[in-house]
Amino acid sequence: MLPSMPRPDREAFLAEPRVGVLGVADPRGGGGRGPLVVPLWYDYEPGGEVVLGTNRESIKARLLRDAGRFSLCVQDEKRPYRYVSVEGPITSIEDPIDPAVREALAHRYLDPQEARDYLAATVAQLQDDVLFRMRPEHWRSADFAAFAADFAGEA
Repeated sequence: MLPSMPRPDREAFLAEPRVGVLGVADPRGGGGRGPLVVPLWYDYEPGGEVVLGTNRESIKARLLRDAGRFSLCVQDEKRPYRYVSVEGPITSIEDPIDPAVREALAHRYLDPQEARDYLAATVAQLQDDVLFRMRPEHWRSADFAAFAADFAGEA
């Protein structure tokens, strides 16, 4: 059994600025495909909803609307490895995206000057982007620190 994280730890981990990997059902091609799985920026505050933005006409947005739910996985590639995965229903779609939310996402992932430059260069996206909110229902997590401590003790 994987060493899962206690709730406060997994929520704090998800709240850190990590690139998330979105998974959403993709029935195109008669269901012969797997889910669409793509990296993206997201936001989350403990106890809240997962928030992500994308172009309203993108495949991602169309699949999210159709599925009505999605999964998000984030990880730490440094040892000891950790990950959190959440899945749940989309609770709202905000069209267009609130400029303040888009700005907060840019500042979450970029240093201040890069965020300003990015927002200036992509200002037209404000008219094309939508925001999806998801309430996490199912959580999966693992923190391999306990295993690492066991292995370190054997050296």
